Amino acid sequence: MRLVIIGGGILGTAHALAAIRRGHEVVHLERETEARGATVRNFGLVWVSGRASHELDAALQSRDLWEEIGGRIAGVGFRPTGSITLLRTPDEVAVAEEMLTRVDAVDRGFELLDPTEVRALNPALRGKFLGGLHCSRDAAVESRVALPAIRAYLAATGRYDFHAGTEARSVTSSTSGASVRDDLGNTYDADLVVFCPGANHTGLTRELAGELPVRRVRLQMMQTAPLGEPFPTAIADGDSFRYYPAFAGTALDALASNQAQDFTAAEHKMQLLCVQRLHGGLTIGDTHEYAEPFAFDVDESPYEYLTGVVEELLGRKLPEVVRRWAGVYSQSLDPGELVHRKQVDDHTWVVTGVGGRGMTLSPFLGEQSADLFDL
Repeated sequence: MRLVIIGGGILGTAHALAAIRRGHEVVHLERETEARGATVRNFGLVWVSGRASHELDAALQSRDLWEEIGGRIAGVGFRPTGSITLLRTPDEVAVAEEMLTRVDAVDRGFELLDPTEVRALNPALRGKFLGGLHCSRDAAVESRVALPAIRAYLAATGRYDFHAGTEARSVTSSTSGASVRDDLGNTYDADLVVFCPGANHTGLTRELAGELPVRRVRLQMMQTAPLGEPFPTAIADGDSFRYYPAFAGTALDALASNQAQDFTAAEHKMQLLCVQRLHGGLTIGDTHEYAEPFAFDVDESPYEYLTGVVEELLGRKLPEVVRRWAGVYSQSLDPGELVHRKQVDDHTWVVTGVGGRGMTLSPFLGEQSADLFDL
């Protein structure tokens, strides 16, 4: 079978990987010279710990797929970092303790650590905290370099052709298949077209699928110079309990009632996530903005707040911040939906709306789509 996949982000690339694994041919179109959207503007975290119960099995399967991919494609930079959610108040400790009573605590790899145990696991954490909720199943990949590495692996099969700087302008279906025309007038015939537009909900997306039940979410992040020492685990703060659905429960309700979020954190719907890149720097974020139109610039106050939180946990000054950026991802409006798939016709599907779970779930979603498409 011959597929044309439109969209070179992680979701489109995961669909290409699943198709190639099953023996098919793929032509892959990306309008930029390299993916520039949410795929490369994230932490590279494969985040099992905070997933809702209905997402957990998919996240665990996807995490195992990432480990397999990383074993075959070294450039992906997979590493089983695990994570520690650092607890700074008794109410946050109570949420962590409640999580250990859940039936899926073992599946998530949860363990409650005291400060000494936290520092033994991540010696760079020499600051103030009461303990940490360790999740051994969380992991990380190198988001900025993973896609070229995966594409090189796919190209070596002889059944994958990537076209950078190529914007799909139309998709025409017939009884026997579909044809994609690009902005240079080239056409690509296919048995199946899979369109993964990311956060681009207009243009060809709207033409093919109309108004989709998805929204866009904007976030801010930053990158430091090398830390100068290993930072073995990813970390989060207690505000992540408010954001991730896995932590819902009576203890979180009490936290929300008893512990007001910092003004800046509440205004920008913030949590702290932090992970060390292979070059030694820390990627730190993030914020959540839902009301469009999004501003073209970014506010400084969230960066100042995040810097203060990380420095409190590290017990030292951060290295110089060398990059700041904003990113936008597409999120399904149905909280029970892992991704939104819409069949446009017999030969064309639109797949988007994975939300902030794209790096975590994409390998699983690619395989799930392949099953759905009978590849």
